[in-house]
Amino acid sequence: HSGSFYSWYINTPGLKVVVPSTPHDAKGLIISAIRDDGPVIYLEHKLLLNARGEVPEEPYATPLGVADVKREGADLTLVATGAMVGFALTAAGALEKEGLSVEVIDPRTLMPYDGETILLSVRKTGRLLVVDEGFRYCGFGSEVIAFVVENAMDALRQRPRQLTTMHTTIPFSPPMENYVFPNADRIADTVRTMLSA
Repeated sequence: HSGSFYSWYINTPGLKVVVPSTPHDAKGLIISAIRDDGPVIYLEHKLLLNARGEVPEEPYATPLGVADVKREGADLTLVATGAMVGFALTAAGALEKEGLSVEVIDPRTLMPYDGETILLSVRKTGRLLVVDEGFRYCGFGSEVIAFVVENAMDALRQRPRQLTTMHTTIPFSPPMENYVFPNADRIADTVRTMLSA
């Protein structure tokens, strides 16, 4: 329960992998997963268990493979997964007060992911930061960066970056656990570094 091992499932042919970041998406994605004819791995982050948000009582389906632009921006594209979306939005709000405009994209489905939405954003902003709770090596963030470099290299103003969990066993102690994971402050600092380069 302390690790983010969705890259294992992403690399299994035939599986679809969804990771919601809000209560609204949690309901919509699980309905889509149940209705899908193929196998779907549905991973809900433990931080989402205490999350609050508007959720309609009637059934609705959030389509698989369609990203959600959680926040419009012009200076940098920030792709975040799962619980990192909330941290990314917090960081983007703080950075806005400094005059920096960050677009936050939540893929919601990691396999298959919505590459076109990411490319459209990167072509607009010219910069990419992927924040992923998984590990850097062979992870989802690495895949997104490779996809963008292959398909929109000419739009990039600087090299893409990723911010991930440290490559270590996840500690049991909450302060140590918080130390190894990305957070809003680290995200904001990374964005500042990128936009000042």
